[in-house]
Amino acid sequence: MEKLLLAVLLLAFLPEGMPQKDLKGKVFIFPEQSNTAYVTLIPRVRKPLKSFTLCLKAFTDLTRTYSLFSYSTKSKDNELLLFASKQGEYELYIGNSKVAFKVPQHRHGPVHLCVSWESVSGIAELWVNSKPVGRKGLRRGYTLGGNAKIILGQEQDSFGGSFDAKQSFVGEIWDVSLWDRVVSLKNLCSICYIGNILNWRALTYQAKGYVVVKPRL
Repeated sequence: MEKLLLAVLLLAFLPEGMPQKDLKGKVFIFPEQSNTAYVTLIPRVRKPLKSFTLCLKAFTDLTRTYSLFSYSTKSKDNELLLFASKQGEYELYIGNSKVAFKVPQHRHGPVHLCVSWESVSGIAELWVNSKPVGRKGLRRGYTLGGNAKIILGQEQDSFGGSFDAKQSFVGEIWDVSLWDRVVSLKNLCSICYIGNILNWRALTYQAKGYVVVKPRL
């Protein structure tokens, strides 16, 4: 019985000492512009990545630039960054290099973003609201560093910090997931929150500053 209890405890808590939480139906709300509010996401596995698929959903009425997902290592601040550079354009950074995707203008409302990248070809693919936007190439042959800080709400200009309020996210983010492989984006509607690196249904995170978790509207 004692061994069973110990096993349950080991499954429930990661080495960082924070429990996993099922955030189904919940959102992170970033209520106001700041350089102090953010959420640190703890990956289920820490390892270098030769490919990935990242999905998230968000709502904001910002018209300025803002960060959606910031993955930084000690050697590169923009190891992996998904950034809204202006209305109708998203930038993807890999190893401090970037490509930009222009998307059709749409009404203010929730947006579902999925992006994949593979080292062998260098091809990055972006889907917005379940529709392909395009494919572009960058950092062919590159490997993402594994010991990263992953942050929502802010863009890291240094490892885990140096935030700029004018690049902060204001709004709601949910269903964040990260895989260590390229997933068929056509099939992601039903499994968009169960990545093997970050899993919204079993997420380990730490919120700092003015961040609120609420049920999704």
